[in-house]
Parts: sequence; C-alpha cells; structure tokens
Amino acid sequence: MRKNIVAGNWKMNNNLQEGLNLAKELQQALAGKTVNCDVVICTPFIHLASIAKEITTVGLGAQNCADKVSGAYTGEVSAAMIASTGAQYVIIGHSERRAYYGETNAILKEKVLLALANHLTPIFCIGEVLAEREAGKQNKVVETQIRESLFHLSAKDFGKIVLAYEPVWAIGTGVTATSDQAQEMHAFIRKTIAEKYGSAVAGETSILYGGSCNASNAKELFANPDVDGGLIGGASLSVDKFMPIVEAF
Repeated sequence: MRKNIVAGNWKMNNNLQEGLNLAKELQQALAGKTVNCDVVICTPFIHLASIAKEITTVGLGAQNCADKVSGAYTGEVSAAMIASTGAQYVIIGHSERRAYYGETNAILKEKVLLALANHLTPIFCIGEVLAEREAGKQNKVVETQIRESLFHLSAKDFGKIVLAYEPVWAIGTGVTATSDQAQEMHAFIRKTIAEKYGSAVAGETSILYGGSCNASNAKELFANPDVDGGLIGGASLSVDKFMPIVEAF
C-alpha cells in the first residue's frame, strides 16, 4: 500500500526560534494521537539541524537542493549537506523554483539524482500555470515534466519518489481545483507512470495535491482514490490550521 503523506512547506517563513517553536508545538499536538498519514515539515535550510534534534514523529525535509555535488557555488546547499542534518526529504521542482529561478526539467533531473544518491526522498513537484490549463495543455505539460526529469530512473529508484501535483493557478490565489479536477489529474499522472513502469510501481507511488489545500477541503480531496495527501503551504505555518488537514485522513 502506498503511503498517505501530509507535508508542510514553510517556504521563506519563520526565523530559527519561531521555527523551533512551531516544530515542537506540532510534535506535541501529534503526541498520543493515531493519524493515518505520515507528517512531514519542509523548513528553510537554516532550521534543519536544530529541528532535527527536536522531532521524532515528524519527518523533516528541505525545500530545495543544489544540482551540483560540491564546489564553488556560493550560496548553494548540496543534497549531502541536507542529509547530514538528519533531514529525510527534499522538495524538488516547486513551481516557485521553476518560475522565479529558472529551474528547467534538465536541472531538476540532476537534483533528483543527487537527492537519491544521498538517500533523501524527493517530493517532486509538477503542474501547469493558468494559461496552460485554459489552453487544455495541462496533461501534456505535466507528462513532459515527469518524462524529462524522472523517466531516466530505474523502476526501483522511481519507487523512492513522492510526486506533488501543483495546479499553479490555485497556489496562493484562494482558488482551489475542484475535487474532480484534482482526481482527474492524479489519475492521469498514475496512468503515465504505469505506461512507463507498470501498474505495480504506479500503484505504490504517492501523489500529493499541492494547491491551496486547507481544513475545509482536505477531507473531500483526500477521499479521491488517487490523491494520497497534500503539500501544504500557508496552512502549515499554524498547528491549528495544519492539524485538521493531517486528521482529514
């Protein structure tokens, strides 16, 4: 059975002390509870080593990694550095990285390889912008992102990937893809994987929804057969907003 996962993406929020406090508060909220999903928080780089010492039941991830092993790349953080903090996950290919920092499918391919080489689980983001959705190109866009960045992997290595579908037009806009739209795309993604790696691999791949998921719509979204959780932005910055999403399973 594939895993249900609710992952919080803190983005560029919370100083170190605020981040530590939030992580501790989340861990306390989960204490003694049985939840039907894995819970992960993806924090700014500077938080990782400190938070890793404070959490035991929550997975920890970075929000990006470099596409190089090491060297004269001022300001970059390698996959090996991330792994050395105790983190287990890394978000790769978030729509903001693609849009603001020019990350291409070829660059992301290298990041995936380095993450896997350092035993990190990539949370690999895919999705279309509004113009692509309005033009009916969403399936082609998403298929190309998967094919060019992931389909070089062996079936064994692909099985280590978590996917996150981001309808980019529904991030930070207050607009959410309908439950049917989310299921339709997730089913298409799973079909695309099955055509490459077979139904067994496709059936075990966790595909998260990453578009303005919140306490009011999480249960409906997660009820879809091909939606295996969420990559949560703003709502992950508050335990009171994040926990109802975790509990939606």
